[in-house]
Amino acid sequence: MKNAVHFFMLALLLVTPQKEQVWTANIDQIRHAARMIPGRAPLRINVLKFAESRRAKKFSVKGAPDEPSVQARTVFQVVYPDGYVMVDSGMDQQVHNFFGRGVVEPYDPESAKQVERAVRGARAILITHEHGDHVAGVIHTPLAKELASKTILTRDQVQTLLKNPQMPEIKLTPETAGRYNVVDYEQYLPFGPGVVLIKAPGHTPGSQMIYVVLGSGREYLLIGDTAWHMDGVRNVKGKDAPWIQEDENALIAQLTWLNGLYKTEKNLFIIASHDDEQRSELTKRGILGNKLE
Repeated sequence: MKNAVHFFMLALLLVTPQKEQVWTANIDQIRHAARMIPGRAPLRINVLKFAESRRAKKFSVKGAPDEPSVQARTVFQVVYPDGYVMVDSGMDQQVHNFFGRGVVEPYDPESAKQVERAVRGARAILITHEHGDHVAGVIHTPLAKELASKTILTRDQVQTLLKNPQMPEIKLTPETAGRYNVVDYEQYLPFGPGVVLIKAPGHTPGSQMIYVVLGSGREYLLIGDTAWHMDGVRNVKGKDAPWIQEDENALIAQLTWLNGLYKTEKNLFIIASHDDEQRSELTKRGILGNKLE
């Protein structure tokens, strides 16, 4: 009888639906992970805008006014004493045109060339997520074979690019996917001195944030497209763009966590890739460098 009861309880555990785990992160654990790999810490972070989209702010932040807003298309450069790592890779004019949806939007060919030179000179290239304006620079380019060997993609990013790419230009085949460095991790991945990858699916299945701490102690959290505008973080508001599909529950959990950091961690700069107002402010203050090296 006792064995029968035990078997029944086990059966209940197996068939009872498990509550889906809500996304969470711990900044102390992330800081610890940033110290795990020895070496000289990063010196600074640079940003470069190479294109932009012009959309009403109400699309970027739910409930925001129907007023003009600029979405910057950017890349970031984490500079070490002996080299640098690129975060995101830019895109060519053809991929940029996809985002205009029939409207011609600003694209700076000279800045795009600077991005191309920077990714070619990088020690490594990290990708915040698998959308064309972030990843096309290492896929839809004549330099793809050269860049693949130093580009790190996550398993989730690769699966999207294989099976459900945002556009045909960034679709991978099993053969081309094999050229990239593919990693998989549960929550955090120490990448290098002062740099940690943070798994953050929501905007896309392969989205991740990137934490960076400089030798000076200044901290950054590059959040990709978790929010398109920092008002999303400040007000814990998601996007209201009908052309994208996101995991809203995961994103609200991420925005709630980021909001807590924004209020309490004054030495930590949360950077939204597309927030042109924030980019302009932080480059003027010297928090971000305004050119690539």
